[in-house]
Amino acid sequence: MKESPGVVDLLGVLAYAELSAYARMTEDAATLAPSLADRAALSELAVTEYAHFRLLRDRLAELGADPDEAMTPFVAALDAWHAQTRPADWLQALVKTYVGDGIALDFYREAARHLDPSIAELVDEVLVDEGRSQFAVERVRAGIEADPRAGARLALWARRLVGEALSQAQQVATARPELALLVVDPDGGQSDISRLFAKLTEEHGKRMAAMGI
Repeated sequence: MKESPGVVDLLGVLAYAELSAYARMTEDAATLAPSLADRAALSELAVTEYAHFRLLRDRLAELGADPDEAMTPFVAALDAWHAQTRPADWLQALVKTYVGDGIALDFYREAARHLDPSIAELVDEVLVDEGRSQFAVERVRAGIEADPRAGARLALWARRLVGEALSQAQQVATARPELALLVVDPDGGQSDISRLFAKLTEEHGKRMAAMGI
């Protein structure tokens, strides 16, 4: 029996997000990492992202969905977000990995809360931090300590990341209403949407504070 369109959409967007994260981290490690240790650390995180992609792809197939078809509706929006938020340097790349990806993952986590436990557990598994936060926070804090002027620049960058991420999320929700219904109760209306964005904003604030920006 095939799963509901909303669940397939959620696993599809997550699968493409993980595949995109793998590709982006691999590129950032090769082109922006300032040391071999940093390159190795980010490459290791990229490998984890690819493993998560495979888990999602396999679950989609088990549910009777074609993984490529499930991911395709989200390719344009996610590719556009990455193109519009290409980091110029190592610290920007780390902020994007931690802050930009973080707000998207919070959205997916909220969407999974009301699903079948087996799907919710899979989403929790692929959204596990795997040391990404500590890796980014330590290096961004060290970068700001070395150059205090970097803090203001990175704060502006983080605000831009979040603005672009929320804009893309709204486009996806409009195009895929079944996915939006996983997050927002139709009876809740605007109040439900306001609560969701308030929660996303709160978590974003915590990440900014953790990095010292």
